[in-house]
Amino acid sequence: MQVRAHTGGLGAPRDAPGAWDEIRLHEAHGSTALAGNPLSRREVAELLSNGRAVGDHLLADYLQVAGYATAAGWVYAHTHGPADAGGSEPVSLADVRQLHRLALRPAWDVDGARDVALDAVPGTVRARDVRPFAGWLRTPSFTTIEQRLRDWLDHTNAAPSSTGELIDHVAVTHARFEQLHPFVDGNGRVGRLLVNLVLVRNGHAPVTVAARDRARYARALHRADTGDHSGLAELFARSILDNTSRIEADAQGAPTTLVGLTELERPGSSRIALRNAAQRGRLRAVRGDDGHWRSCPAWVDDYLADRYVRGPVHRA
Repeated sequence: MQVRAHTGGLGAPRDAPGAWDEIRLHEAHGSTALAGNPLSRREVAELLSNGRAVGDHLLADYLQVAGYATAAGWVYAHTHGPADAGGSEPVSLADVRQLHRLALRPAWDVDGARDVALDAVPGTVRARDVRPFAGWLRTPSFTTIEQRLRDWLDHTNAAPSSTGELIDHVAVTHARFEQLHPFVDGNGRVGRLLVNLVLVRNGHAPVTVAARDRARYARALHRADTGDHSGLAELFARSILDNTSRIEADAQGAPTTLVGLTELERPGSSRIALRNAAQRGRLRAVRGDDGHWRSCPAWVDDYLADRYVRGPVHRA
């Protein structure tokens, strides 16, 4: 899959607030759901948009989502848009600790403070060994964490400039962070936030991993343990493409109401053909939480015009 390279047109949060709010909603719901949070997407939307805790859940569940959304907003504030100069900033240990603190502290204050161990406090690197997950590589001893984190930061900050190489790079860095497991809790959430910090500081849209992709994401992480990061990179690339389309549409004043591909069928371009084009990244489209693709007439026109220019593919 090819992802469009950032050419200076990606709208920063101040330029496309609607799209970034939508992405924050997707990310907060998806990432906390992967961590076991029970809130539905509708309940997360009510919490983030209206400050209402609807549903019958524990207070800590709502605070976990709110904390993650705050951390995601902190990440988005570092986006390098078209007017920004200076390129990517390095990720620091302070950034790692800050994201862990922002994401976990609200829920920990009401639910986790019973653990009086110092390394249980959000923002603190673990000072104990943790059990390996079933089928995963063993996590390293806590005695090596500080040095391994420094090594991880050195690798993370050696990010390449090309889009394809950068996506492969963040897939590797994400897998290595999860293998490192530097905190007692919250490593998955913080690891996904760090992927997005690297991406937005390099002028790219963030990644959102939907709850429906839990099994695919877990398989990709397992494969990464064996050195095969392709599944993780593909998952990230698809999400970056979706979110880039959202941001560009909002920033450029394109129609914000996207419709199903059935409503966009044309003579010679069926819903199936449009879906295939969307999956290959040739048609600008966004896949919703329900798994269905949505686009708009202007984007279909652009795709058909490009297809006409390219002409039919002849195979030898």
